[in-house]
Amino acid sequence: MLANRHRHHEWITLTAADSARLTPANLAWIPEKWWKLVTGEVQRNVAPTRINRRQFEVCFCAQMVRELKSGDVCVTGSDTYSDHRDELVPMEECERTRADYGEKVGIPVSSTEFVTHVRTLLTQAAQQADQGYLANPHFNIVDGRPKLDRYQKRALPTGFKELDDALRRKLDRLELSLLDVLADTMQWLGWGKHFGPLSGHQGKLHDEDRLKILTVFAYGTGIGPTQISKNIADVSARQVSFVNQRQVTTEKLESAISMVINGYNQFQLPQYWGDTKRAAADGTQWNLYENNLLSERHIRYGGYGGIAYYHVSDTYIALFSHFIPCGVWEAVYILDGLTKNTSDIQPEILHGDTQAQSAPVYGLAFLLGIKLMPRIRNWKDLKWFRPASDTTYEHIDDLFSKDVIDWDLIACHLPDMLQVAQSIQAGRISPSTILRKLGTASRKNKLYFAFCELGRAVRTMFLLEYIGDLELRQTIQAAQNKCEGFNNFAQWAYFGSDTIEDNARENQLKIIKYNHLVANLLIFHNCHTMTQAFKELEAEGMQLTPELLAAFSPYRTHHANRFGMYELRDRKLGPIDYGATFKV
Repeated sequence: MLANRHRHHEWITLTAADSARLTPANLAWIPEKWWKLVTGEVQRNVAPTRINRRQFEVCFCAQMVRELKSGDVCVTGSDTYSDHRDELVPMEECERTRADYGEKVGIPVSSTEFVTHVRTLLTQAAQQADQGYLANPHFNIVDGRPKLDRYQKRALPTGFKELDDALRRKLDRLELSLLDVLADTMQWLGWGKHFGPLSGHQGKLHDEDRLKILTVFAYGTGIGPTQISKNIADVSARQVSFVNQRQVTTEKLESAISMVINGYNQFQLPQYWGDTKRAAADGTQWNLYENNLLSERHIRYGGYGGIAYYHVSDTYIALFSHFIPCGVWEAVYILDGLTKNTSDIQPEILHGDTQAQSAPVYGLAFLLGIKLMPRIRNWKDLKWFRPASDTTYEHIDDLFSKDVIDWDLIACHLPDMLQVAQSIQAGRISPSTILRKLGTASRKNKLYFAFCELGRAVRTMFLLEYIGDLELRQTIQAAQNKCEGFNNFAQWAYFGSDTIEDNARENQLKIIKYNHLVANLLIFHNCHTMTQAFKELEAEGMQLTPELLAAFSPYRTHHANRFGMYELRDRKLGPIDYGATFKV
């Protein structure tokens, strides 16, 4: 292509040397639909005598894009398109630690035992669903199509409205601003200690806690350093920008967020709100300028922007945040939030929506010991795979296609799949890096097909459990609603602007992390004030029950003032009240 880039003729007649080099075997990478356009020949086995220059260039570039995406071609020294095999733990080391890894995750590591284990799980799940079909009033198969009844929304417990009104009155008396929230949590937790000079030396800023609070407030709410300097005395925009550029990084923000999560996990209230072993992932669009490397037009949200992707614990606190392009399949990044989460809350079950799943993601999650249980919009149209070709079922046989899991393929490539999982656990490679290679463009990668086969078995097991367990469906719906609630809560806190006004990708991610920190600090503060208010209401004679407390949420904003005169008050506070003396 490069040798003929200055030619102006549409068709290039091949010389004898060209024909010797461009044989049908060497041009096998050209897809069938492109062959006639490029060579003018109908038969693939006929050596071409000429090449259409323009069609050849387009075909070559299109195939190069596909090969780079799938990892079949790499760029030496690149970041995104490097050879991912160089980042994996060596196979010899994997073989030495494989038994310990299997014991930790709870799966057999020999190919025969692993296939037997997964096949048994799939067989048992199918048999259980078949046996319970007649006793399941919410699931039916009509004309070969599965149908689930809509479940009724759970009613609020008796006395909730009275308790909620009383709590609202107490919180409204606090006269709280977002700056007060940051100052109070700084006094309780000292989250600002994670920020400091990049050199690691002691910071020499005067009144540094105050500057750190104002910096987080400026970037986490979208106000920016200029408006902070106009609304707060004795601070300049340059001082706030200095702290942001010289003392705060994405990693430092993640450490501060992890500290807040650990403190939040000590409260008693979140124990009524959810299970720390569960988390949900969901994304929401943030507006960006159009002329931006990350910015894309989102067909669902409209407008140009990127996706802030959050992993939210079942107890309402956000564990991890990421900023990804609009056009990417969100499932590629769904496992990153759990592998990079360093807090005390370590979920084992992960929920999501339709974009949070694919066959390779199911397979990789299974090998990592993560149970993926998403809310899938088009679950009826997915293929259900049989454990064996001769397996039939009395009641649910119409659910299954004629396709059977290729157990031999899984057994053959299990060592390679475990190498990927062990490398992720060792921190050598992120799940998103490998899942980007294992996309639909991977038509030649045997590892992709192996992960797909394992994922199809795991997904079929989940669907069989999903149709037979009403409580599971309600739990998945509730977890996803919490995650969507955090999306709205975080954007409520980013009130200073409706657009991320920075074109640098790393700074865009920092703003998402700043906002994540502000949202988590407000959740922490709400949990603390609600704990104190509930104690006061209990002392006043109101009865608290686990059902009543479970109906509340820390996503409360009615008592927090975002606007007006900003004043950083020096409030003298007592120790954190974690609520261990509730009489529930």
